[in-house]
Amino acid sequence: MRLAFILGEIGSGLRRNLSMVISVVLVTFVSLTFVGAAGMLQMQINQMKGYWYDKVQVAIFLCNESSTSAGCASGAVTDEQRENLGKMLESPAVKQYISDFQFESQAEAFQHFKDQFSNSPIVDSVTQDQLPASFRINMKDPEKYQIISETFSSQPGVETVSDQRQVLERIFVWMNGASVVAMGIAVVMIVCAVLLITTTIRLSAFSRRRETGIMRLVGASKTVIQLPFILEGVIAAVVGALLASGTLWLVTLWLNGDLSRQFLNTPFISSAQVLVVAPVLIALGGGLAGIASLLTLRRYLKV
Repeated sequence: MRLAFILGEIGSGLRRNLSMVISVVLVTFVSLTFVGAAGMLQMQINQMKGYWYDKVQVAIFLCNESSTSAGCASGAVTDEQRENLGKMLESPAVKQYISDFQFESQAEAFQHFKDQFSNSPIVDSVTQDQLPASFRINMKDPEKYQIISETFSSQPGVETVSDQRQVLERIFVWMNGASVVAMGIAVVMIVCAVLLITTTIRLSAFSRRRETGIMRLVGASKTVIQLPFILEGVIAAVVGALLASGTLWLVTLWLNGDLSRQFLNTPFISSAQVLVVAPVLIALGGGLAGIASLLTLRRYLKV
């Protein structure tokens, strides 16, 4: 009887404040979508880091005729200097840090440049002599890049030592910034959702003040009186959380469908990872709604 009464009160409250309940669902949906998007974006960043950091190369660029760095004051790299650099890469002191390396000539560098910028007019303004030859090194541990840099930067014939990870770091910084912005928007929207939930509960409690007064007179417990109001807010928030989880799941399907076919070398998070985020969103939405409802009732519904 008590359970049937509570369920009846919940249904009555949801019908009386249907427009406000829909508003709570929508605001919770938007706010938790931003929360989930921020979390999944961080997962994507971590997955991309793990994938790309194992594939980045360290490049030792050699001096050419157009080099202007201080290390190339004596002119273009000589055959003897290039051979010495190759021997250093083969030496036990250096080889323990690298898995393999390849030499890329100016002709090969020019061909790669033309392939990469085939649709750009910049190809017509660059000549083979302007591009440096280089040693391309695959590291066993990308974190040990500094050892290669310190060893080869001051060697004759070396213009500069470059780590591709530095370029990736700039990309990841922007992605982390986007994650922070998404989380900031989510916090604002969550505050709006909490305020809307408290308003909904206040209106529901006010519209049913006569029923609650009668229940107090007949000796109903505080839990029986307050529970329907609390569950109204929780149900609306959980529905919003479920909608947010479904939206994120659809986004991952798109990432692993159309987008993954366009970016074959980029590892995207899978839809299974939504199963990690969804329970957090549901617990967050339901928990905030329950706490907001309880605090509102303590103030506006004296039992």
